[in-house]
Amino acid sequence: MDVFLVPVGPDAYEMYCEHVDEPDAPAEEVPAGRLGRFSPRFLFGRMKRRFHEMLVEAERERRRENAAAVEGSWFVRVRRRMMRWVAETIAEQRLLWNLRRYDEATLHYPLDLSEPAAERQIRHQLSRDYEKHRFWLAIDSVLMVLSGLLILVPGPNFIGYYFAFRVVGHFFSVRGARNGLDRVVWTKVPNGPLAELRTALSMSAADRLRVAESVASILQLDHLATFFQRTAASS
Repeated sequence: MDVFLVPVGPDAYEMYCEHVDEPDAPAEEVPAGRLGRFSPRFLFGRMKRRFHEMLVEAERERRRENAAAVEGSWFVRVRRRMMRWVAETIAEQRLLWNLRRYDEATLHYPLDLSEPAAERQIRHQLSRDYEKHRFWLAIDSVLMVLSGLLILVPGPNFIGYYFAFRVVGHFFSVRGARNGLDRVVWTKVPNGPLAELRTALSMSAADRLRVAESVASILQLDHLATFFQRTAASS
């Protein structure tokens, strides 16, 4: 797995990776016994399977040329908006979700940054992400349980789906951050093109985008320019 440490401010960095295909979700196995379908293990397994299905659907929706179209029934419009939100969440948490499945990773860091400093950056960010997602995992788990009361209301339980997605997403993020801190063996490689992004921080938005697109082309990263524009602006 390749991870890129992207400079987004004078002393600020963000970790980035391109899309890595998720493995197929495991088939649902009903535990033995009358209450097997209501066991926490089986219920969470179903949530994970639905989560994987939503990832596939969200990626497909993101690639559609008419993803921004609003035609269709109320249900269709709400579903499209939800899938676009899911796609944005995938972009933000993809690195942690993928990191949970690896024992080795390569960190590409800017050439003008020392290796010890790069290592401090990734450990700081993974620790920060671990605490953040662990906090929200607890909060959203409670809210998901409470949203179950809406099952009595006719129609799709969008609120329940929303919190279920967040619970599984935060769970994967916690596992990815913890795995990155404790198990992953990091190979660190200095990268010249990444250092060029630092010089682009003081440029106008148009010039910054031009440099980012050039770096993305050199590194063969399809979405790096968009990521850099968004994170550099927010920083």
